[in-house]
Amino acid sequence: MARVTVEDCIDKVENRFDLVLLASHRARLIAAGQPITVDRDNDKNPVVALREIADTTMEPDDLKEDLIHSLQKHVEVDEPEAEAVPALTAAAGAPEDASGDVQFDRMTEEDLLRGLEGLVPPAETEDDGE
Repeated sequence: MARVTVEDCIDKVENRFDLVLLASHRARLIAAGQPITVDRDNDKNPVVALREIADTTMEPDDLKEDLIHSLQKHVEVDEPEAEAVPALTAAAGAPEDASGDVQFDRMTEEDLLRGLEGLVPPAETEDDGE
């Protein structure tokens, strides 16, 4: 393949806009130092990226996932629910009902925000600057 065109890659990635996004992301990765999977043949990074997509040495789905991951600023992590520790509240003298279950106070988000608005920042003294 002497010259890569969009038509060589369009059967791998149907949407031309997605193809440009994936190829440019891969070209940036190559510029950052990732190894290439095809011969360079004195080609620039965008052409090498297109050749990798056309030769299916780089899977478009993998590139898409990597692109999405690189653009995310906040990654949600599924963590297991925290279990209640009754020993802590029972030791603190929390009241228990007749069934032996520990009672927890529930606070709504609005109550928490109202409480935070009422907080006053600590006053700075001249001694703090020394």
